[in-house]
Amino acid sequence: MAPVTELSSSPVDEGAPRSHGVGSRGAAVLVFGSSAAVLVVEIVALRLLAPYLGLTLETSTMVISIALTAIAVGSWLGGRIADQVDPARLLGPSLGMSGAVVALTPAVLRGTAEWAPGLLLLIASLTILVPGALLSAVTPIVTKLRLTSLAETGTVVGRLSGVGTVGAIFGTVFTGFVLVSRLPVSSILIALGTLLVVGSALVEWRTRGWSGTPALTLVVVAGGLATAVAPGGCGTETRYHCAQVVADPDRESGRTLVLDGVRHSYVDISDPTHLEFTYVRAIVSVLDAAFPEGEPLSVGHLGGGGLTIPRYLAATRPGTRSLVSEIDSGIVRIDRDRLGPGPGSGIDVRAEDGRLGLRRLDTGSRDVVVGDAFGGVSVPWHLTTVEAMTDIRRVLNEDGLYVANLIDHGDLAFARAEAATLRQTFEHVHLLGEPTDIGLDPTATPEGGNLVLVASDRTVDLRAIQEALDARQTGWKVTTGDRLTSWIGDAPLLTDDYAPVDQLLQPHSRRSG
Repeated sequence: MAPVTELSSSPVDEGAPRSHGVGSRGAAVLVFGSSAAVLVVEIVALRLLAPYLGLTLETSTMVISIALTAIAVGSWLGGRIADQVDPARLLGPSLGMSGAVVALTPAVLRGTAEWAPGLLLLIASLTILVPGALLSAVTPIVTKLRLTSLAETGTVVGRLSGVGTVGAIFGTVFTGFVLVSRLPVSSILIALGTLLVVGSALVEWRTRGWSGTPALTLVVVAGGLATAVAPGGCGTETRYHCAQVVADPDRESGRTLVLDGVRHSYVDISDPTHLEFTYVRAIVSVLDAAFPEGEPLSVGHLGGGGLTIPRYLAATRPGTRSLVSEIDSGIVRIDRDRLGPGPGSGIDVRAEDGRLGLRRLDTGSRDVVVGDAFGGVSVPWHLTTVEAMTDIRRVLNEDGLYVANLIDHGDLAFARAEAATLRQTFEHVHLLGEPTDIGLDPTATPEGGNLVLVASDRTVDLRAIQEALDARQTGWKVTTGDRLTSWIGDAPLLTDDYAPVDQLLQPHSRRSG
């Protein structure tokens, strides 16, 4: 029998790997930075994809899954290759190539969305998977470089694992609370790519004296230039949207607020009574029919957009007080600087979540609550539930109305569920929309789009609402009672405990507006 050779626990065997110029602090910096960078890429990728895929549960799940896959693949392959190749040869290229890919990501994704949308999911996956795997490989590579004795294996591995976790936490918090609120996502990625390439150069110079970094630097520069000319750029990047204000070529004072490539609001800055969108004309038709002409109202608005309805109410019902809850402070600034009414309009806009804003309102303090926070790609689900409707009912007075704009397509599963949820809370519920969408033409296939739900505990004059809809040339009809029951069918109730809104909602093309 051959003799058994003991593994040495002495500081360094003659053939043991050396640290190649990567000291303890340098190793910690590399692991911390690469782990943070992975999370920066993950979070910014969500924001970058939002204009095309929406901020939905599915989008978030996909991005998180791809990032975790990248971490797993990079950690496994990085450790395996580091055992077969001199790890000093791997560290710099891993940082440099990941930096190049990160810097090119904004231009590549926006170009793909514009010119080859069918490939968007594949390209998006690769722009997360490739740099994520390369950066995740850094930790096992650095660990291999630092392991010079079996006696310190636990210490080295444990320390670097802890440092990597702290780096990931830092990357998450710093990106979510600082970077995204202050910088465009393209700038974040280009800056991160630059830092990674610079880090690659320093590591290569320290370990091998390699001078191949200029080529990667050119890639980063090219990424910045490509991003500048790539389609899909934003006029303003807010925390939640790519926002643009587009002038109407056919109406000198007309402005369209475009969020994530979709027309969100239309405002005539000289004539607030000009209402461009059909659903807006439908909402004000309900209000004009339900309340005496010119009577000032106390209104709560969930979602602000371009403040089209608050401006209309201020102009047609002097003395109206509108309190607007708009979660996106960037949109609030656009309203104030480019779209919003001047002082004395009675419109108070607060940068806050709509559900939290509801909680701050006194019981019975509002004549109307207008829900206009639902988009065609994503929906704030917590504003759709029985509990949210109960809070809306609380803040309404006994003659109050809740009027909500919904956007859905296909079989309208989300809209049906929301109607069922409102019926659980309010005594009277009515649905406004195109006849084909609200079940009044059973021979036609619903196309979907905007729908308006009206809910209250008092009766409203449906004939007056229909006359107002006709006067404003909406082409919309009203359905209620048994017809609405048939339209709702077996749609589920939405609750705080169960609200699969992202699964129910069927978005339409972002070009449809």
